[in-house]
Amino acid sequence: MLLQQDLDLQIADLARELFFTALVLAGPVLIVGLIVGVAVSLFQALTSVQEQTMSLVPKMFAVILVVLLLLAPALGVLRDYALSIFERLNAFGLS
Repeated sequence: MLLQQDLDLQIADLARELFFTALVLAGPVLIVGLIVGVAVSLFQALTSVQEQTMSLVPKMFAVILVVLLLLAPALGVLRDYALSIFERLNAFGLS
């Protein structure tokens, strides 16, 4: 019974770590997309310009810029997460 509880806790810890890593990787990109989208929508509402490409292109460029700027740190976070997972697999004897 104790072994099952320990396994359940480790699985919950893995899930928490997975969600935190996904949040750290996707959060900045989503926040920049949200801010640029709101700014462009506000500009369109104030100027009565309802061009579809005007709402898409700035958001697309901002998201691409953030992804390129944060690519190296994101790969570092992914590397650390993968190493953590492989160490846990090794501890379980599943490697």
